Amino acid sequence: MMKIYHNPRCSKSRQGLEILNNSGLDFEVVNYLENPVSEKELKEIVKLLAIAPIDLVRKNEAIWKENFKGKDLSNDEIIKAMVANPKLIERPIVVNNNKAVVGRPPELIETIL
Repeated sequence: MMKIYHNPRCSKSRQGLEILNNSGLDFEVVNYLENPVSEKELKEIVKLLAIAPIDLVRKNEAIWKENFKGKDLSNDEIIKAMVANPKLIERPIVVNNNKAVVGRPPELIETIL
C-alpha cells in the first residue's frame, strides 16, 4: 500500500496529502512525529529514494544546527539522528511499492502514482 509520511503542520506536506486524496488511490497516512519510523524503515526509505541519508535531513532545524552541524557523521549516525529526532526528516515522503519521492515541490508526488 502507498504511504505518505506526513506532518500536518507543514504546508508542503498538506499539499502532498491533497494530491493523494485527489488521486483516488488507496494510501496510508503516517504521522511520523507521533509514530516515529524505525531505523530499519528509514533505511529502506533512503534506499528507495536513492539518496544519501544526509540529503533527507532538514538542515535548518535547530536540533540539527545545535547538535549535529559540522560533525563528521556516518550514514548510520545520520539515520539514528533522524530516528531520535523525527523533525529532522524532510517531508512529505511518499512511498509507492518500490518507488519513493520527497514531495518538494508537492507535484513530484504525481511522478510515482
